[in-house]
Amino acid sequence: MVYHVAIIGTGANPDNPSSTGYAMAYRHAEAYQRLDSCKLVACADIVPENARQFAATFDIPEEHVYEDYERLLREVEPDIVSVCVPPAVHAPIVIGCAESGIPAAIHCEKPMAMTWGEARRMAAVAEANGVQLTFNHQRRFAGPFRVAKRLLDEGRIGTLERVEIGGENLYDYGTHLFDLAGYMTDQTPVEWVLAQIDYRTENVLFGAHNENQAVAHWHYENSVDGLASTGDGSMLNCQFRLVGSDGIIEVGHEDGPPLRLLAADTNGWKAVDTGGETVHGPTPARTTRLARSVARRLPVVSPEWFGTDAPTYIDRAIADVVDALATSRTSELDVRNALQATELIFACWESANKRQRVDLPLEIETNPLAELVASGELPVSAD
Repeated sequence: MVYHVAIIGTGANPDNPSSTGYAMAYRHAEAYQRLDSCKLVACADIVPENARQFAATFDIPEEHVYEDYERLLREVEPDIVSVCVPPAVHAPIVIGCAESGIPAAIHCEKPMAMTWGEARRMAAVAEANGVQLTFNHQRRFAGPFRVAKRLLDEGRIGTLERVEIGGENLYDYGTHLFDLAGYMTDQTPVEWVLAQIDYRTENVLFGAHNENQAVAHWHYENSVDGLASTGDGSMLNCQFRLVGSDGIIEVGHEDGPPLRLLAADTNGWKAVDTGGETVHGPTPARTTRLARSVARRLPVVSPEWFGTDAPTYIDRAIADVVDALATSRTSELDVRNALQATELIFACWESANKRQRVDLPLEIETNPLAELVASGELPVSAD
């Protein structure tokens, strides 16, 4: 079977990314084009010239270029839709697509939504309509994180005691890291969150507020703890750390290898082979063993999938999404996994808002950080 794919939200020139857009639609489209089981058939963008440029790049016929995504759905009836619009309109478009009864699968960019209520509604509507809904947390397929998970499962650091994450923020960047925390803990439910944030300078990315600095502590039902430290004052010198009873795994160290291990048998820190892959992507023009291991378990992938370059993490993510649809299994990027990461983000902000620990499940509908900024409670300056 060949799946017909449509892209909603093409974005502007992909050669000029900025805090208003990274033209992720182009990366999605390239990933679909690598799959023999997919054909790009339509696109939509509220800026017509953006949609036309995208269509010309990917040989989409002029009659399948739209401003109105609902018209696209009615006239083209795609099997798969990729939603690459800004976070503020993720929810209405995903819900609209799911309620249309047309696409079998929707793959949406992250973060999930602007509010916790919207995120939950997206999941509920997709489930009610039998639509496969996934979110593009593509770093699950990054070599350093896959190898780190294997080392953890092999018991190289003993019993997992703590997951630590460090990055630019909790929302735009943190959504990846919270998702990876869920991956490493096998999606174990979280019991509570305690956090504090600083937002003294306006920090808007892709139309959404992000704190300048944060520290957060959360606790899983299996007694594993989580720690986040974000912003310029982060206490972590890596993006991701797994602390066990008998060792430590670090991913994305600022001054070290992509992955390193400290254990009883390593005689100090030891760099671990990730096949040339970093947290950001595979080494250009190199097909890694890790990429091939992904391909072996995805029937939708053909040998030509590799071409001259190793598949990107987005290539791998979308291959997993398509394969899940083809084989009726749950994708690693399933909405339920994305919900766990998103709940942690909004719970951190709600804890800062309430000045107390927040027990989960989170019962709010809103975006606490956006509310704090709008109310003037946070002393934001434009400098």
